Amino acid sequence: MPERALEKRWVLYPQNSEKSLTLSKALNITLSTAQALINRGLCDIASAETFLNPSLSSLSSPFLLKDMDSAVSRILSAIKDGSLITIYGDYDVDGTTATSLLLHFFRKIGANCNYYIPHRMDEGYGLNSDAVKTLAKKDTQVIITVDNGISAVEEIKLASCLGMDVIVTDHHQLPPQVPPAFAIINPQQDDCTYPSKDLCGVGIAFNLAIAIRSRLREAGFWKETKEPNMKRYLDLVALGTIADIVPIRGDNRILTVFGLKELSSGKRAGMRALGKVSGRPLEDANVGTVGFQYGPRQNAAGRLTRADAGVRLLVTADEEEADMLAAELDEENRERRKIETEILLNALEMIEKDELHSRPAIVLFSENWHPGVIGIVASRIVEKYYRPAILLTLVNGVAKGSARSIEAFHLFKGLESCADHLISFGGHKYAAGLSIKPDSIEDFRIAFANIVESTVKEEDFIPSMKIDGTIALDEINEELINELARLSPFGPSNAEPVFSAHNVEVISVNILKDAHLKLKLSQDRKVLDAIGFNMSEKKVTAGDRISIAFSPSINEWNGRRAVQLKLKDIKLGVGEKD
Repeated sequence: MPERALEKRWVLYPQNSEKSLTLSKALNITLSTAQALINRGLCDIASAETFLNPSLSSLSSPFLLKDMDSAVSRILSAIKDGSLITIYGDYDVDGTTATSLLLHFFRKIGANCNYYIPHRMDEGYGLNSDAVKTLAKKDTQVIITVDNGISAVEEIKLASCLGMDVIVTDHHQLPPQVPPAFAIINPQQDDCTYPSKDLCGVGIAFNLAIAIRSRLREAGFWKETKEPNMKRYLDLVALGTIADIVPIRGDNRILTVFGLKELSSGKRAGMRALGKVSGRPLEDANVGTVGFQYGPRQNAAGRLTRADAGVRLLVTADEEEADMLAAELDEENRERRKIETEILLNALEMIEKDELHSRPAIVLFSENWHPGVIGIVASRIVEKYYRPAILLTLVNGVAKGSARSIEAFHLFKGLESCADHLISFGGHKYAAGLSIKPDSIEDFRIAFANIVESTVKEEDFIPSMKIDGTIALDEINEELINELARLSPFGPSNAEPVFSAHNVEVISVNILKDAHLKLKLSQDRKVLDAIGFNMSEKKVTAGDRISIAFSPSINEWNGRRAVQLKLKDIKLGVGEKD
């Protein structure tokens, strides 16, 4: 099957030499670093300095979250009475880390608590009526949802009828009708004053725990016992935040910076075990290892089999049990990747056969696909064709789907416009889940494509690459690279800085492992090495004059350090502007 290489649009951020010079002088940084800060909305000295020097003391008060006061009061009442609190989680990484965090915390303060993770295949996402009835029979008095619950109107009504109070903690977009919960903690609410609206489920759970600890401190609870050190939970926050691909800005960035430090310290048995089976030790933990190594393994059980294995891994203190669970998750992840490959090949065949890549949106259905894997495949399709993609499969007579989107299209709002064709849906801008009657799929496909077509401009179907600035090769050195590293961790809304250079001569070309492009480049007598991972298809030969988009980095090999350019894209020709 032929590859469809998508040409990228290079979009140069507006350059502001005056503001760059001000930041450069005030913060003693290069003009390139100053411009990169401005490109991320950090235009004044105070905000830029805070960004470069993150502190946990800069985190927003959890009591700015709407309903936090009433939620904490109800939980403290339950703790005092010895009432059973059930943490109702989700099977993905965000859900299992949020569940594990609250479970650790509640056990530490002596609460009577347990947890419940629904089975993806048997129960689906979120609260369900059978589970609510089961929890009532077990004498649960308070249900705390994490990473779900904002759409569970009927289920929360049922819980109330059965004598249980439900506290919803969720970060997904609000539906037209919110549930009649005792309290709803969700920064997406219009009248919520919490400034960082991008918290994921585990970020909200962390804020809830901080708020409870604060109220217990006011009540003198810690006179007889030691307060929990909340830093010890930040590894869970970083794991869930990175895996859920939420914007790494505001409070999320602070939590991730310190969470990665906690993760790297290797204090949690389950994370040590995950590091071993993935071949990526915790001391090397970064956004990449979390997103591509630890996260997928933590996610694997919830996608295919046992939904609670991820929580068990994160709460156990037993090394032997942790190693056993991590090995099981690693094996599940291998099976998941095998299934993913099969579904992806099937989906690509469908797309190419009917030229669906020429349509505004790609909506595919097969009765045979695994519902736990179609979300990953939808992401792969978006990466390949740069169109919103929805994959649907049959579960108990209903078509269940996972949707992923592009930058220019708000997925949740798009599904909202097609709500008449759907049984249910939920999610946010870039990812969503939906249910639909099989005989409504074709009408939905047409309606959804029309919404995308009327919303997205033609050029927005071409992926763009944001360029922080144009730079000469002789400006690139370790000082600049070390400065840019202070902008990390990188992720959504805080991408790794990318620069362009023009009229660069190719000195030599090598292909590594049949996949990677290794170049030696020259500009005005400055020579640097460059590596383009999975870019072997680029037709570049020695003597060519090219423009490059890249991130500067340090390559360490056999004890030697050298500046190296990580190539993001190549355009043939001298080039004068982006």
